[in-house]
Amino acid sequence: MNSLPRLSRRTCAIPTHYPERIVQFGAGNFLRAFVDWIIEVLNEQHHFASSVVVVKVTPHDTYEELDEQDGLFHVITQGIQNGQYVSDTRLITCIKRTVYPYLDYASYLALARQPEIRFLISNTTEAGIRYDAHDKSDDQPPASFPAKLTLFLYTRYLHFAGAADKGCIILPTELIEQNGTQLRDTILRYALQWQLENGFIRWLTEHNLFCNTLVDRIVSGYPTEQAAALHQTLGFEDRLLVIGEPYLSWVIEAPPILEREFPVTRLKANIRLVPDTTPYRVTKVRILNGLHTSMVMMGYLIGLESVKQCVEHPDLGQFLSDVADKEIIPTLDLPESELKQFRQDTFDRFHNPSIHHRLLSIAVNSSSKVRNRIVPSIKTYYQKHQVLPTRLVLALAAFIRFYKGEWNHHTIPLQDEAAALQFFNDIWGDNRTSSQRVEAVLGNTALWDDDLNQIPGLHPLMTSYLERMNTDGLLPIIQRLNGTPT
Repeated sequence: MNSLPRLSRRTCAIPTHYPERIVQFGAGNFLRAFVDWIIEVLNEQHHFASSVVVVKVTPHDTYEELDEQDGLFHVITQGIQNGQYVSDTRLITCIKRTVYPYLDYASYLALARQPEIRFLISNTTEAGIRYDAHDKSDDQPPASFPAKLTLFLYTRYLHFAGAADKGCIILPTELIEQNGTQLRDTILRYALQWQLENGFIRWLTEHNLFCNTLVDRIVSGYPTEQAAALHQTLGFEDRLLVIGEPYLSWVIEAPPILEREFPVTRLKANIRLVPDTTPYRVTKVRILNGLHTSMVMMGYLIGLESVKQCVEHPDLGQFLSDVADKEIIPTLDLPESELKQFRQDTFDRFHNPSIHHRLLSIAVNSSSKVRNRIVPSIKTYYQKHQVLPTRLVLALAAFIRFYKGEWNHHTIPLQDEAAALQFFNDIWGDNRTSSQRVEAVLGNTALWDDDLNQIPGLHPLMTSYLERMNTDGLLPIIQRLNGTPT
């Protein structure tokens, strides 16, 4: 078989004709299959006419393959959408070049002086937006991403003499709450530490827009096992080929005027500009993440191995559907139509045959996940209805049983913070009754930031569930809550 040509602008005759308007900090799988995919569609369908310059934030290695392919790569999306399997392939051409601050700091600062630059987009992982007291204004470059960005913006401010129209729209996609606000506040902290002039601080806050964002798309990365066959179909060798799901969500906290410059809401995708991302974050955490965390322990305890198996199981699948419809959605504040659509999208994603999500992989650090994803729904449901959400309570009881670290004489490989593992080891390692174990867990304020024993009826219901799990297993309880004859 003849070898295929390597993907590049020369081999596929793709020009670079759009101005450099976007600086992108990072070029990992997520940014390429999410942000760059969106920009490509905007260029193609809505005359956005923008090229991307990628900045390598970390000192090690280079984006060698991205450089060799002239910024080109394919994104393949596969999965379930509105109940139907869909697949799409798109060649991404919007990345024009890369800049390496650790190898050529002058080029990094020169980028800040380019008049057309308008958008700054980042994904530097959750640890990227952090303050480092050791960073100095004369470092070339400083270590942290916010310090690098401070000097980028300060250079731009000086070069254009504080011109209002040379401010930037900053769109961080790091998975932390209030990511835009945290990034802005960290930059202001550096400006004060380095004693940068007040004019810069005014320009920064008045003429730059820091947007809080909430992003979501599962990107599985390079399809190693399928690569050879996919390359034959594409007609090129593409070492940056990346696979993701069809679903994407980008919630941007910004004034409606942003749409004039960044027309993302025109796309046929789940992208919106909102005055506050909080209700969307809560919806995602409680529906998508809450169901994920619930099914981990329950699926494992009835002998399942993956997310897809859980939602397709005749009993657990119905149980999870009822959890969403009857116990989580009633606690949320978005319009009912939006909540139902999000719920449908969530189950479509769970059914995706192209993504294999192992339950034990999702189970890592389950104590904090239960605290943030399940317990708030139990509390809110009780506050609104004065009765307990029995299915979510069962999920919480399953978490306690799962953290015994053993089921049916098999060891469960728990991975969590040392304090959490030690606590559960202690309560399962002595001769306490089920009631005493439940009381100890619910009363652990280090886990929940609250004493959950104060929720009326929670302790006896949890105790009953735990005792029945130990004698009859979990499945009969699920079936009874489903109304299934046993």
